[in-house]
Amino acid sequence: MITARITNKILESILAIEQCRGGFQGDRVPPRISSRLRKNSRKKSSYSSAKIEGNPLTEEQANRAIEDEHRHFLKPEEEVRNYYRALEILDAHLEQRTSPSMELLLEVQQAVIAGASSEKIGLRGPMPPGVLFAVYDSATGAPEYIPPEASDILPLLNELFAYVEASDDHPLVKAAVIHYQIATIHPFEDGNGRTARLLSGYWLDLSGYSFGGIGSLEEYFAYDVNEYYVALQMGLPALFYEGRENPPHPEIWIEYFLRMVTLYAQRTSEIAADAANSQTLASLSHASPKARAFYERLTEHSVEEFTPVSMAREMGVTNRTIINWSAELAQVGLLEPRLVKQRIRSYRVVG
Repeated sequence: MITARITNKILESILAIEQCRGGFQGDRVPPRISSRLRKNSRKKSSYSSAKIEGNPLTEEQANRAIEDEHRHFLKPEEEVRNYYRALEILDAHLEQRTSPSMELLLEVQQAVIAGASSEKIGLRGPMPPGVLFAVYDSATGAPEYIPPEASDILPLLNELFAYVEASDDHPLVKAAVIHYQIATIHPFEDGNGRTARLLSGYWLDLSGYSFGGIGSLEEYFAYDVNEYYVALQMGLPALFYEGRENPPHPEIWIEYFLRMVTLYAQRTSEIAADAANSQTLASLSHASPKARAFYERLTEHSVEEFTPVSMAREMGVTNRTIINWSAELAQVGLLEPRLVKQRIRSYRVVG
């Protein structure tokens, strides 16, 4: 089991991600645009996660497979569609605030390998005498990784879920641990890497680091697949019992993982800000020059909420003038009236 140690690089990443989270403008993105961005992000994640596993589809082919219905799909297309479906399943669990568990892990893996033979669904069992279960190099045939014995899988997974439930590690560090442990325990015959990415991403969402669901963390892992696997392996021997069960330098993986989350958070924040600002400009185009100037004053002074009386006094205009400007901005969605007993008492800046 990973024992997390907080290095300066890990701390810097956590602070950078928290900064993005604090300034995230997802609530300013119109629902129609936000829905489109989330769908595109799920497509990007499905393509990228499959690419990490060697899926040969181009992004255009992957998107077409996700969108198409009522036809026979090739295995690479099914892999992408399955991942997309697993993301939808996890979205539903997110609404219910479902905690990571053995049941959730098994449900996700079943979705990921839907269409595969039944023996590949669920935890792998013991191998026949003289047969080694391992991940083999496709070129040389040599074992690249020899995971734990089948008899150790359940205790190791139980240990992981107990850690998630009880540890006081930062949620971002926990996400890195979830990813590493599932990939390393390798509890299934197929779908381990995809399930690891899905469960760690789900934990980020559950912990408040979803960034509106409008970005793809998998995309950053897929930029350099070799770097991803090198960080995950941490230079350790191929056999699980020779260091991977308790890696001596887990910061190698955690630093890499959080660096990718930082890139994801920064880019997603930029996307949300661009979408929000473009919508704000569009909304302002429907307001009068004086109402636009009033809105610009509110944003320049970082006003989040105000009463017409207080703003009228501050600006040296009548209360009625502020009410008229505010009503105009509320009509285009840039201010939100706050009601008390059906009467407007204040306005909140929403755009």
